[in-house]
Amino acid sequence: MIKESLFAAEERETKLDKLGDVLQILEKHVDFAALAAAIDAAAPRPSRERGGRPPFPTEIMVRTLLLQQLYNLSDEQLEFQLLDCLSFQRFAGLRHSSQIPDRTTFWTFRERLLVAGASETIFEAANRELDKHGYLARGGQMIDASIVPAPKQHLPKDEKALIKEQAMPIDWLPAKRRQKDMDATWTKKHGKSYFGYKVSANADKQYKLIRKVKVSTASEHDTLHLEDVLDPSNTSQDLYADKGYVDKERETRLKATGLRVHLQRKAAKGKPLSAYQKGRNTRIAKTHGPGLSMCLPAWNRWAVKACVVSDWIGPLCN
Repeated sequence: MIKESLFAAEERETKLDKLGDVLQILEKHVDFAALAAAIDAAAPRPSRERGGRPPFPTEIMVRTLLLQQLYNLSDEQLEFQLLDCLSFQRFAGLRHSSQIPDRTTFWTFRERLLVAGASETIFEAANRELDKHGYLARGGQMIDASIVPAPKQHLPKDEKALIKEQAMPIDWLPAKRRQKDMDATWTKKHGKSYFGYKVSANADKQYKLIRKVKVSTASEHDTLHLEDVLDPSNTSQDLYADKGYVDKERETRLKATGLRVHLQRKAAKGKPLSAYQKGRNTRIAKTHGPGLSMCLPAWNRWAVKACVVSDWIGPLCN
């Protein structure tokens, strides 16, 4: 027989806490009110001079988009889960609300961030929150790049030609614009084609937290953005990266700044690596590989171009 209780909701929340709700762990490490204030400073809330329904508080929108990125949800799926899922409602601060943000609200909030170019400011605010809790960048820097797939475009030739010229077809309605990605590009990796973006990321060796990011189109080579994601705040001078970043001139330049550069070596045509070089590559891989493999797979699930908020939530992937 099923037992009914007037306090069933509270009892479920208590059980969630005992099971270890990861979203409640995030509450302990991130001051979402401070992040919301940083967003409002960088991307002010829209004026209500013309009336209309007031926008949801920025902090609630930050929390909902964090859920979207952590669980790889579309706008439609996010709206459904906020209506259905107890842990989502509790984390977003909507447990007792009669109103839930809808798919259009999510898109509008992301556009607000995109137009204001607020991602860098927000990312820095997130790192300040981590520093407050003692998560300073330590142990060296680990740099790698990851492809972030975007939905493939199915467009007629005339529309493709316009997009290549960085123009938008005049007859596209707002609903269609939300579904079309005009900036993603194609690239190949291990013989397989990908459409989307590339994220170059710097994670510290101590905590495996992403400290710096650079988002580019997928067709840009990884090595172009190594210096863009260097983190001068790391307490160690060690820098680790795989053989895709080998460049003698740059390596000399980085060493001149005091960095201890640990790059894997790659074999030249007709000249295989020596046993020492292979051993060195293995040692670097043991340090570099496990670190970023903890962060970048989570980052891969985030829609970087569509959701600027992913730029600052990267450090939470561990």
